[in-house]
Amino acid sequence: MKEMMIILFSAVLVNNFVLVKFLGICPFLGVSKKLDSAVGMSLAVIFVMVLATAVTYPIYNGLLAQLGLEYLQTIVFILVIAALVQLVEITLKKYVPALHKSLGVYLPLITTNCAVLGVAILNINEAYTYMQSLVNSFGAGVGFLLAMVLFSGVRLRIENNNFPVAFKGVPSVLVAASIVSLSFMGFSGVIDGLFGI
Repeated sequence: MKEMMIILFSAVLVNNFVLVKFLGICPFLGVSKKLDSAVGMSLAVIFVMVLATAVTYPIYNGLLAQLGLEYLQTIVFILVIAALVQLVEITLKKYVPALHKSLGVYLPLITTNCAVLGVAILNINEAYTYMQSLVNSFGAGVGFLLAMVLFSGVRLRIENNNFPVAFKGVPSVLVAASIVSLSFMGFSGVIDGLFGI
């Protein structure tokens, strides 16, 4: 249980996929303008990350590794993730049309969200068990949610400020993102302190 908690907290805070590993930057910058869109996108990413891991882990260990086809992992994982995103998109369009409309083009972009593919591949590379992989995927998704919600609040604050012309728009957003990313460096010793590693 302690090991699972370490994996979970590490994925959320210390190894945050967006702010530390810099994966999933496209939706991070694109959907973080409004809090409701950021939360909706993050919940969809959490769902896809966990589901993708639940499907790709057995495919890799039960099929690709057994047949010596490990080199196909990226292609197979992308195909699985694309199918899962289509499932999420169809479900949202039918049951939550307002969220589907607010996410717009960013929902299909979950297919190419490198954080989703990255967590599936890193679970294999870290030699996690199936349960550890699911916990890591959930933690990575929660870390994505945390980053999106925090940055949504930061963007709300910077949108209402008077910046020099050179900093208006994208430059101010990138500077703010780098400062938020720096703040997560402070969590690097927290897991050691919490769990006595």
